Amino acid sequence: MRSQYCGELDSSFIDQTVTICGWVHRRRDHGGVIFLDVRDREGVMQVVFDPDAADSFEIADRVRSEYVIQVTGRVRARPEGTVNSNMRTGEVELLGKEIQVLNKAATPPFPLDEYSGVGEDVRLKYRYMDLRRPEMQQKLILRSKITSSIRRSLEDQGFIDIETPILNRATPEGARDYLVPSRTHPGSFFSLPQSPQLFKQLLMVSGFDRYYQIAKCFRDEDLRADRQPEFTQIDLETSFMDEEGIMAITETMIRDIFKEVLNVEFDDFERMPFSEAMERFGSDKPDLRIPLELVTVGDLMTEVEFKVFSGPAKDPKGRVAALKVPGGNSLTRKQIDDYTKYVSIFGAKGLAYIKVNDKTDLEEGLQSPIVKFLPTDVRQSLLERLDAQDGDLIFFGADKASVVNDALGALRCKIGEDMNLYTKEWAPLWVVDFPMFEDNGDVRLTALHHPFTMPSCSIEELKANPAAALSKAYDMVLNGMELGGGSIRIHQEEMQNAVFDVLKIDKEEQEEKFGFLLSALRYGAPPHGGLAFGLDRLVMLMTGSDSIREVIAFPKTQTAACVMTHAPGQVEPEQLKELNIRVRKPQSDA
Repeated sequence: MRSQYCGELDSSFIDQTVTICGWVHRRRDHGGVIFLDVRDREGVMQVVFDPDAADSFEIADRVRSEYVIQVTGRVRARPEGTVNSNMRTGEVELLGKEIQVLNKAATPPFPLDEYSGVGEDVRLKYRYMDLRRPEMQQKLILRSKITSSIRRSLEDQGFIDIETPILNRATPEGARDYLVPSRTHPGSFFSLPQSPQLFKQLLMVSGFDRYYQIAKCFRDEDLRADRQPEFTQIDLETSFMDEEGIMAITETMIRDIFKEVLNVEFDDFERMPFSEAMERFGSDKPDLRIPLELVTVGDLMTEVEFKVFSGPAKDPKGRVAALKVPGGNSLTRKQIDDYTKYVSIFGAKGLAYIKVNDKTDLEEGLQSPIVKFLPTDVRQSLLERLDAQDGDLIFFGADKASVVNDALGALRCKIGEDMNLYTKEWAPLWVVDFPMFEDNGDVRLTALHHPFTMPSCSIEELKANPAAALSKAYDMVLNGMELGGGSIRIHQEEMQNAVFDVLKIDKEEQEEKFGFLLSALRYGAPPHGGLAFGLDRLVMLMTGSDSIREVIAFPKTQTAACVMTHAPGQVEPEQLKELNIRVRKPQSDA
C-alpha cells in the first residue's frame, strides 16, 4: 500500500512519485491550500493539496486528526524560507495528487503532540493512543535496538539462547510468586518465575557452558517507579569462568550496547568493595556522578554531651556521619527543612547541620543550633576532617548505621540532583565483595543473595566466623541504579552443606526447596556463575525516562492493574469449579 515510510523521505527523493500511509498528525488550511502532516513510526511528512486537484482537495478538506490515510504524490523541495531543520523530512514536502481515507477516527482523548496536562491513568487507559506519540514510539524502537545489540554481543561471545520454563513448581519461600492453578492436577499450583536461576544452573550441569535468555519474569510485590509485576531480564550463566571473566563479558556487552545505540563510549568500570560503598556513599549502588561523600565522625563524638551524637557514636551498631555540601550556605532555612522532611522517609529523626561562615572563628563563624553542644576541639577536628571551607554546609546523620546510610545516602543524591552537581553523564562501576549473610534480627542468618552463592573463604573459615564471610558476588551499577547482579555459584556438595548449616536449613527443608538442583549438582557440576540485568531499567536509563512504565508497551499501574483491559478481573463460577477453586472474598472493614 505504500512505497516509503513518511520519515524516510528527504531531498534524494525530489521529483519522485511515492505513496505513503499513516495518521493525520495535524491539518492546516493556509490561503486555500491544505497542509496535512502525515505520521508513521519513522516520522512526519508534510503533504500539500492544491485546489487544482479538486477531488483530492475536497477529501483533504474533510479529514481530521488521526484519520488513517493513503497519499500518492510527487516529492518536491520546500519553498525558500519554509525549510524545517528540526525534521528529518524538513527539506521536502509531498505534493498530493491522490488521497484515500482508509479509516476515520474519533476525537483523540488527549493531544498526541504533548500530554503535560494529562494524567498517567488516562494515558494508560488509552495506551494504544499514547503509543502513537513519536516520543513513545522512539523509546520502544530504541528498546528493540538494545535487545538486538544484546543478542549480537552475547552470541559473538559464544552464548546460546535457551528458553526456560514459565510454569514452575511453587516453593515454600515463594511468598511473592504468582500462582497458576492446575486443572489437570486438582488442588495443585504452578508458579510464574521470579528468575530462571535454578534452570540456568541446571543448564551448566548439562554442558551448555554459555547460556543467555531475554526472559520474562514475575514478582507479586509493591511497586515503585522502577518495578513492575512482570519485567524482562537479560539472563546469562557461564561455566569454567571466574568472577573477573564474567564481569569482563558483561562489560563488553554494555559497552557494545551504548556504542551501537547511543554512540557513547564508557571509561573504565571502577571496582568498589561493598564496605567502601557503604562507608563513602551510604549505598551499595552509589551514583559516582555526584562528588559528595559521607565521612564518619563518630570517633569525635563519643565524649560530647550531645547524646543525639554520643549515643550512636558509642553503639557498635550505630554511626555518626557528616555530608559536606560545598557552597551549601546558600541553602535557605526552608530548603533545609525540606531536606529534613525528606530524610524522615528513610527513618531519620532529624537532620543536624552547621553552616561554615568563617572557619577561622570557631565561636562565631559556625552557624548552627548544635554548635553550642560541641567543644571547640571537636569543631576544629570536624572542619579539618571534612576539609570544610567558608561557604560550605555540613549535614549530620546519627542513628543506627542502616538508618544513617539510607538517609544520608539518599540526601546525597537528592542534593546532587537539586544543585546539579553532576560531573559526568555516565558513571559505571562494579560493587564487589558483598557480605555472604545478613542479620535480620532473626534467630538465624539469611543469605544476602541466595544460598547457592559461593563464599570467598574456605569451609573452615566459613564455619568459624560466618558473619564475617564475604561472597563472590558482584553488582553492576550505572548512575546510582543497579543494572544487574550475579555471583559465582557453589558447585561442590561440601561447601553447599556448610552454607546450609550456617543458614540452619535442615535436610528435609533442603530437599523440599531445592531437591532437584542438589541432585543435579552431584553429577559432575562444573564451576559456574552468572548475572542478570534488568532490561527495563537499562532502557529507562538509556532513554532518559523517569519510570520503566515509559519503556514498556503495556505496563501495569502502581497497584499492579491494567486500566486499559481492566485486569485483573473476576472469572466465571464454572471456570473456578473446573479448577477446583473456591473464592473467599475479604470481609469489609465495616
